[in-house]
Amino acid sequence: MSDELRHNLSLLCSYHSSIAEVCRKLGMNRQQFNKYLAGNSHPSRGNMRRICDFFGVSESELLMEPQQFEDIVALKRKPLQREALSKPLRHLDRLYQRSQDLEKYTGYYFRYFFSFGNPGKIIRSLALIYREGGRFYWKNIEILRDPETGLSNGLNKYEGVLFYLADRLYILEYEAIEVNSVTQATFYPSHRSRIGLLFGIQTGGPTRRGRKPGASKVALEYLGRDIDVRQAMKRTGLFEPGDGSLRPEILSLIENTIDPSSFVLDVAEP
Repeated sequence: MSDELRHNLSLLCSYHSSIAEVCRKLGMNRQQFNKYLAGNSHPSRGNMRRICDFFGVSESELLMEPQQFEDIVALKRKPLQREALSKPLRHLDRLYQRSQDLEKYTGYYFRYFFSFGNPGKIIRSLALIYREGGRFYWKNIEILRDPETGLSNGLNKYEGVLFYLADRLYILEYEAIEVNSVTQATFYPSHRSRIGLLFGIQTGGPTRRGRKPGASKVALEYLGRDIDVRQAMKRTGLFEPGDGSLRPEILSLIENTIDPSSFVLDVAEP
């Protein structure tokens, strides 16, 4: 059995209260599972599929180098489940009950918008929409990296929830490292069999400089459900609008202009 599988499986188990709990929920023999964790045995094809389905990862991801896999877990880590809902959580639960199915939208996306804290530059980040326990969640990682030099001046990780209400997609996210900001985004849904691009508007602000609230147009480019995450992360960062790195179609969707006859920034459905 590979060291990668042993390390990565141990990492996934660390998010649960005990190995016994994991085995019980998997319906798997504890002694056999301990052999996987110790690197003395490799799961059968059937057991590997059960393990991947339970933890919400693919087999190729589970066999990645540990450091790469930790980045995956940062996007996919399961939210804590609480049996007793406090009053704020009851409000979220009510929205979930009214939300339409979002299974079509699960997968990875590039997210594009003009940066709040880096004037004139566009952020391309990597986001994930995934399902857990019948509900849909959101993860997003921003590496504020210059694509020419490769140097980074910041990292932001976001976690959040999704709702599909009255023919609009709503994402509510918070910055998960410092827990110092909240962003709300609204998107038009896709009525095609293949998603392609989603676009809408978001409100928020820079996480480090100025803290001035703002609004911007935003686009999501669908990448698929099974991608090379490492390669996708290499393509994220800060971009100049005119350097040819981004598609003209995307640039037109996120351009923040207000018509002289308008009073608010909005996004028209095509």
